[in-house]
Amino acid sequence: MHQAPGGPQGPEDQGPPPAPGTPHCYRHPDRETGIRCTRCERPICPECMVNASVGFHCPDCARGGTGTGRAPDASRPRTLAGGAVAADPHLVTKILIGINVAVFIAVHASSPLLGDLVLIGRRPPAPFTATEGVADGEWYRMVTSMFTHWEIWHIGFNMLALWWLGGPLEAALGRARYLTLYLVSGLAGSALTYLLASPAQSTLGASGAVFGLFGATGALVRRLNADMRPVIGLLAVNLVFTFWARDIAWQAHIGGLVAGAVIGYAMLHAPRERRSLVQYGTCALVLVAVAALTLLRTAQLT
Repeated sequence: MHQAPGGPQGPEDQGPPPAPGTPHCYRHPDRETGIRCTRCERPICPECMVNASVGFHCPDCARGGTGTGRAPDASRPRTLAGGAVAADPHLVTKILIGINVAVFIAVHASSPLLGDLVLIGRRPPAPFTATEGVADGEWYRMVTSMFTHWEIWHIGFNMLALWWLGGPLEAALGRARYLTLYLVSGLAGSALTYLLASPAQSTLGASGAVFGLFGATGALVRRLNADMRPVIGLLAVNLVFTFWARDIAWQAHIGGLVAGAVIGYAMLHAPRERRSLVQYGTCALVLVAVAALTLLRTAQLT
């Protein structure tokens, strides 16, 4: 345990020295524990745990890091993945939902706009407007298709899932990491769809990014040592629906799920001393794979 210079020693800080190699509460050295503060990662016992939106905080971090037992690297409150703690931990999720709803309203106000936003290999069939596609250099469709919906049930299910899964993940990762996870997972879903789907198939929706949140949620539950069964059950139901229902781009779901699981694990399990390198390095590798798949498919279609 590191004690700040000149810090007073209270009764709770006293006790026999801990056994080597066994985690002990930093405030009660005589108590073994397997729980750590999700901000500063110091071991804490049940008496010291303070409930937080994600995991538990030590008393010092719960007070904003003003305690005398504060570790040198915990000068600023951090999320479980090392991001900055925000006053509104759901802000990015709200913005993403707002963008999806705005695009939904726009395409219904001007239906020809739909044909310019969906992900396609080349000219799609009716009722979509004949237009150029990704293979003709319109790379922006890899992104716009992630925010485009046509049916009300489609956007409804996706936005509900985004709200339920996105809120806890944004709180655990921080805004920048969470937004990176969402966008890269969505791009991975677009890339796999572009690679495997029919060149005339028009695909749209935030499902790739949402399934990326499913994958990252599994990594978060594992990081917190919580019960994985509810997540596995919900994911299994969604995968059954993915392959059972008609007109579902399963490629986007699988691509987003795999990318989200890989990125989420890297975000939440990266070693602290190389955290940013591992986290954003993994995102960069996934983007390289996305670019490679996109270029491969484009070469096949041109």
